Amino acid sequence: MIGTIRKHSSWLWWVVAALTIASFVWWGASPGTRYGAGRAGGYGMLYGKPVTLEQFEAAQREFMIYYWLQRGEFPDRSANFTRTDLERETYLRLMMTAKAKELGVHVTENAQATAANEVLRGLSRSGQPPVPMSQFVERILAPEGLTAADFQRFVGGDLMIQQLVQTLGLPGALLPPEEATRAYDHDHQEVAAEAVFFSATNYLAQVTATPAAVAQFYTNFMAHYRLPDRVALNYLEYDLTNYLAAAEQTIGKTNLANQVEAEYQQHGLAAVPEAKTPEEAKAKLREVLLRRGAAAMAMKAARDFVNPLFAMDPVKPENLVWLAKSNGLAVHTTAPFSEAEGPAEIAAPTELVDAAFKLNADSPFSKPLPGAEAVYVIGLAKLYPSTVPPLSEIQSQVVADYKYFEGAAKARAACTNFFVAATTQTSVGKTFAQAAQAAGKTPLVLQPFSLSSQEVPETEGLADVRQLKNAAFTTRPGHVSAVEPTSDGGFVLFVQSLLPVDEAARTKDLPVFLAQMRRNRQMEAFNLWLQAEANRELRNTPVYSEMAGGKSSANSP
Repeated sequence: MIGTIRKHSSWLWWVVAALTIASFVWWGASPGTRYGAGRAGGYGMLYGKPVTLEQFEAAQREFMIYYWLQRGEFPDRSANFTRTDLERETYLRLMMTAKAKELGVHVTENAQATAANEVLRGLSRSGQPPVPMSQFVERILAPEGLTAADFQRFVGGDLMIQQLVQTLGLPGALLPPEEATRAYDHDHQEVAAEAVFFSATNYLAQVTATPAAVAQFYTNFMAHYRLPDRVALNYLEYDLTNYLAAAEQTIGKTNLANQVEAEYQQHGLAAVPEAKTPEEAKAKLREVLLRRGAAAMAMKAARDFVNPLFAMDPVKPENLVWLAKSNGLAVHTTAPFSEAEGPAEIAAPTELVDAAFKLNADSPFSKPLPGAEAVYVIGLAKLYPSTVPPLSEIQSQVVADYKYFEGAAKARAACTNFFVAATTQTSVGKTFAQAAQAAGKTPLVLQPFSLSSQEVPETEGLADVRQLKNAAFTTRPGHVSAVEPTSDGGFVLFVQSLLPVDEAARTKDLPVFLAQMRRNRQMEAFNLWLQAEANRELRNTPVYSEMAGGKSSANSP
């Protein structure tokens, strides 16, 4: 199974960090549109030389592969990634590789082959052989018009950028061990603390939900109850399982067996990483080939249906239902769904949901859409514009929300009162536990935790770990923390003491911690260079002119 690259693939670390941070430091955020066609005009200058169409397109294709490895989708599938974003990243890549070449960076074929193999290994399951290059190209790159040559160029470019980071970020890596030790102690010194939590659920019984109060709450939070745009679909489902027998007959048992054997001989167990034996791998390959044939048959049947559907005049949403019934086909209808949720009735691919929200009275049908288990033909059943339901329809929900909201307010008030009482009582010699007992509370004793802790088990579901750290490490030992509000109330901590750093753990962890700090400082130094270089060098590119002038990239040719 091909997935996004595993984050521990070491050779990519520099590039991941460099390009991720670069996205934030270059010129800031800007508006834009989904990327589309290239520029009819020039592509600007870099280091005194014109950027050619071939260079620009090659760098853009390399970035698309990089984006997929990090996000599991190509940029054009991301709703938040605009054409301006793509052009910005393309020019950044062009600039960095040009600087690397200027500095004499050269990538050997062996280094490139090793890095490419590491990427492919990162796409396979742990302990499995690398994903075959042919499979990666066929399943991931080719559908986007990308090639093995693009991937090879991407790997070489990233290796050059890696060397550039190491070279230009070197001053930041000169970090003395003593500074790393201090930083380690700061991050890993643990605190012993107790906590008292106040939750809305303990105060719900004190809330009276009068009709007037509920109505006012509904009015104040009306935007919260707004339903998004929704759509209901009529659809035909061409289930792949209905075509498996026909696919086997068409392919032929002997031919199918030969195809399975050929595929296995070419890739071995790597062709099906989840298989443990040759027999299991061949069985899965047989299933894949059959489903591929079944999918082709299902798609043909769907196209045979939509061809006359699109030819019907006048165009009406009801045409799909009428034509399906005249052909003896079952039409299904979804419940209304939003773009964020998708239909509950089917395992809809992203393309189906996208297509559903482009349907309208003038264009009520979509082309056949392939899914994992079926091919779908969809048509508009009804559009539901965004609306706020009247209070009468959602009365019980609003009442529950009102009571919870008021309960949380009462919990925070109680927490504040407790803070005042606990602070007073501990200042005159009483313990935090005694102060809590006087308020009818039992303190929760927390396991020691530090700034580097990812969780505090006892408080799961009660407070965010960042809030706990903030309360603990901004409060002097022997004192009560300030009130920390939570979504359903609040809490206070009593900091008992700061514990000594575990010297054995420090001795063991410090080498890795030091190396990580040096890498971080190296990236900081590199990004200082990158920001200055981009702000100077990329002024002579079209995308900078657009961003600086506030023009939408939609107006670009």
